[in-house]
Amino acid sequence: MEEMEKGQSETTTDVFDPTKELENEQSNEISELSKKGYQLLKENKISEAKEEFSKILNIDNNNNYALVGLGDSERKLNHYKDAIEYYSKCLSFHPGNNYALFGLADCYKALNQFHKAIQIWEQYLIHDDRNITVLTRVADAYRKIRDFKKSKQLYLKVLDMEENNPYALIGLGHLHYDFKEYRDALYYWSRMLEINSNAVDIRVLTSIGNCHRKLKTFDKGVAFFERALESDPKNFYALFGLADCYRGMNQQYRSVEYWNKILEIDPNNKVILTRAGDAYRNTGDYKTATEYYNKAMNIDFDIYAALGLALICKGEGRYEESIERLSALIKNDPKNYRLYIDLADSYLKLNNRSKATEALESFQKIGIRSQAINEALDKVRNGKALS
Repeated sequence: MEEMEKGQSETTTDVFDPTKELENEQSNEISELSKKGYQLLKENKISEAKEEFSKILNIDNNNNYALVGLGDSERKLNHYKDAIEYYSKCLSFHPGNNYALFGLADCYKALNQFHKAIQIWEQYLIHDDRNITVLTRVADAYRKIRDFKKSKQLYLKVLDMEENNPYALIGLGHLHYDFKEYRDALYYWSRMLEINSNAVDIRVLTSIGNCHRKLKTFDKGVAFFERALESDPKNFYALFGLADCYRGMNQQYRSVEYWNKILEIDPNNKVILTRAGDAYRNTGDYKTATEYYNKAMNIDFDIYAALGLALICKGEGRYEESIERLSALIKNDPKNYRLYIDLADSYLKLNNRSKATEALESFQKIGIRSQAINEALDKVRNGKALS
């Protein structure tokens, strides 16, 4: 009897539990659906991935894998608001889920809501304060909101952990460039060049070139823009940089060559049409310059094209017309000191020194200080020419 009872008690421990069996089946199904969903996401089959994740929610409507997966799917489609809903729902049931935090922060970054992104990334860093990917993202976000000190601290922290981290070096370059510290920007971008001398990113080359443009070391900039064009002959930034460097070196004929290469790709670029017009004007080819300025003006009013046309009038000795054009421009842009100097010069060409003085003094009455205006006024009062 005791043996029977003992046998019975043993068999009762192995009694089939349908609830537990169902839970195991569901757990396995969720695991398979999740694996399939994330694999489809990797393959960029987003709609199919969403179907797999949605199947999981039919089994477990608060499942963290499914909610993050759907958030990632919407984020890949640039549907950031929908993604935010999924990540937020996940975090309401699973606080501290790193994948949801990461995705949510990236969404806010994409929406240019950098303060919100920073708050979320900092929550992430509470759990993992040595995550280089997150640290560089937070540094980028601080850079976007122009918090120089915090941004630099985080980039440098990354470099302490990984000496040649490309994201930190590039970020530091952009940070210093944004704050007009071009020599420091040049230092960090040049380090990138040293690390990857054989396979350097074209953006690093154009960035270094732009530093030289800002520092007015145009001849050095040319070399980097030319190197960039070897990789991509139609790269806008390299073509623009070369044209501007040659302009800075007063090699207008070379400058025109590259402005026109940009216009072959983008014939209705108003800014470039005006720059090309300036180059032709500076070479004395007023006819071609006028054509370019008028093309720009036909697209939309451009004050620099309009100024260029006024300066052509002055260059051709049509001083009354240049005065008329410049006076009209001043009404539309009264704070542009250059217009007043050109207007005064036009009056001087007509030997009307009192009107030239009056034009320059009218700028001073606005209440804006300008060294260029002061110097021009001194020349006029002392009987000197402005050009």
